[in-house]
Amino acid sequence: MNSQVLHKDIVDVCKTIYDPEIPQNIWDLGLVYSIDIDEEKNVEVVMTLTTPSCPVGPEFLNTVKVRVGEVKGVNKCNVELVWDPAWKPEMMSEESQMMLGMELNRPILDGTRAPQNESWE
Repeated sequence: MNSQVLHKDIVDVCKTIYDPEIPQNIWDLGLVYSIDIDEEKNVEVVMTLTTPSCPVGPEFLNTVKVRVGEVKGVNKCNVELVWDPAWKPEMMSEESQMMLGMELNRPILDGTRAPQNESWE
């Protein structure tokens, strides 16, 4: 199995792992920063949580490690928790933002909404 197929399979699994407090998966929430696969098919997932005070943080990271480790072709999985950059709602996919009823944090190019740091003029 090549690394591109394995990467896609890992992303697909990440889309089935839901944040315990926000009803969205960790991929669309933007919690997964990177997935690296070495020649031996060892996987390194770099991710964050929505808040450092997440009460299920260690358990949640273990769930990611186990689920990714179960993907066919993965030799071993390690999950690294990082806080930089800090997670922000703008990191969510557009679909997740819409499903949660958030105003999209992207400029509209038709001129109907000014960017946040600029005026209409």
